[in-house]
Amino acid sequence: MKLPQFLRKTPLAWLQITREKTRLLVALAGIGFADLLMFTQLGFKNGLYDASVKPHYVLDTDLVLINPQFETLFSVKDFSRAQMYQAAGVEGVKSVNAVYINMAQWRNPETNMERTILLFAFDPTKPVFTLPEVNRHLGDLKMLNRVLYDQAGRTEFGPIAKLLESGKPVNVQLSKKEVQVTAVFTLGASFAADGNAITSDSTFFRIFDDRQPDRVDLALIKVKPGANIQDVRNRIQHILPKDQIIVLTLEEFAAREKNYWANSTAIGFIFGLGTAVGFIVGIVIVYQILYSDVSDHLPEYATLKAMGYGDFYLVKVLMQEALILAVLGYIPGFIVSLGLYHMAAGATLLPIAMTGQRAINVMILTIIMCTASGLVAMRRLTNADPADIF
Repeated sequence: MKLPQFLRKTPLAWLQITREKTRLLVALAGIGFADLLMFTQLGFKNGLYDASVKPHYVLDTDLVLINPQFETLFSVKDFSRAQMYQAAGVEGVKSVNAVYINMAQWRNPETNMERTILLFAFDPTKPVFTLPEVNRHLGDLKMLNRVLYDQAGRTEFGPIAKLLESGKPVNVQLSKKEVQVTAVFTLGASFAADGNAITSDSTFFRIFDDRQPDRVDLALIKVKPGANIQDVRNRIQHILPKDQIIVLTLEEFAAREKNYWANSTAIGFIFGLGTAVGFIVGIVIVYQILYSDVSDHLPEYATLKAMGYGDFYLVKVLMQEALILAVLGYIPGFIVSLGLYHMAAGATLLPIAMTGQRAINVMILTIIMCTASGLVAMRRLTNADPADIF
């Protein structure tokens, strides 16, 4: 039985790569390190973006009204409640609910240390969250000075969930005002806020007595069943001036938050630069390995030329070496990145995890990185002259 043609060919690229074991290990370590840099930068960047929009996606709404100057939940811009009422009268609108947002100082009930927390408030008779834990305790929020605490926040806020389990009242200072924590929910910290809390609008205005009830931060709009969301949106925007109010879908609202962190802060640039550095480091390392390999075997390549093999064949061998290095180097980089993501998620409480899309993207970058290195080293290979063997 004859073997297929490709199996009868000498695997020259593989033999060249594996001949120098030490050089191969150095190459794989370098590529793995470059991949680890790229995975780290992309993982933290996407973890930051995902964490920043977690609160957006737990809002029970179809459309959102915001001030045009509103960029992020961590620095809100309010607008007139009267404009919210105008939107409520538009055809197709089922309900409009106000949400108030502010950063507050949470005092740990055990250590008395203060830490900034993101506080959401609304009318508890009109639910605005999809979180079952919150909706089960709406009755608690109807009482003044009651709050719900995000148990996925950082531990520096105190062992609130544990204290609640003991059955004793849990009282904390929230921006110098005493409140009682009645239950917990799970949302998670973000890059700008270490934790979240939810209260009623009445308690909110007691805590922040400088805030005016006729100014709201968000207005959440639910459309009637069967109504077209885009049509309702256009009708609302038609009656509300764009220089005063912007109407967004929930997806657009979340995208606006991501865009803020990506383009209005240095964070997006820093993580992008880190990814580029990892890519360049990989190119340099692979180039050095391939260039050294070509230099060491230049007489052999010249001999192949003398035997009739053209530059195309030799370049193909070099490209095969580059692809082999890309695949073999990617594997340890990927495995180490999984462990790093796990540790980083536990330390920062950010949603840092490997995704299929990111794994594919870094694999593609690794192949491009190694191929680019091969193309640069190719100049040395094409200079192989049969006269070199004499």
